[in-house]
Amino acid sequence: MNDTQANQPVTASLVASNRRLTFLPTYFGPRLMMRGESLVYAWLRRLSEDYNGGFWNYYELSNGGFYLAPELTGRLCLEVDGNGYSGELSADAAGIIATLFTLGQLAADNQGTDVADVLIDRYHFLRDFARDHAEAAEIFRAID
Repeated sequence: MNDTQANQPVTASLVASNRRLTFLPTYFGPRLMMRGESLVYAWLRRLSEDYNGGFWNYYELSNGGFYLAPELTGRLCLEVDGNGYSGELSADAAGIIATLFTLGQLAADNQGTDVADVLIDRYHFLRDFARDHAEAAEIFRAID
């Protein structure tokens, strides 16, 4: 990576509906795609009593990362028991947090494998994107 690439912000692009079927196997891998998807939803249910299901958007990042976020207009209250975080976030920020927790869990579950290495890289790609997010401070407080 050259200095120009390192200084450019990571951007997110909404995945078009005709590409949704290939998104999960591309980013979680064919073996973990169903588990990965269900874990993202489960993490958000665990973190927010406000979340009760719905349609999710898929996002690809310019650095090779990705995340899922629920398509909601309101904000969600999140509580993270492990670190005492409590706050109100957009659905986009909540999706980033749920995806980060999922990637961390899957990487731990697959520790010592090439799959874990890929998941760890994708975790860091998403963290890089989150650094420039409008709600970066809240995201990092939630995952700390």
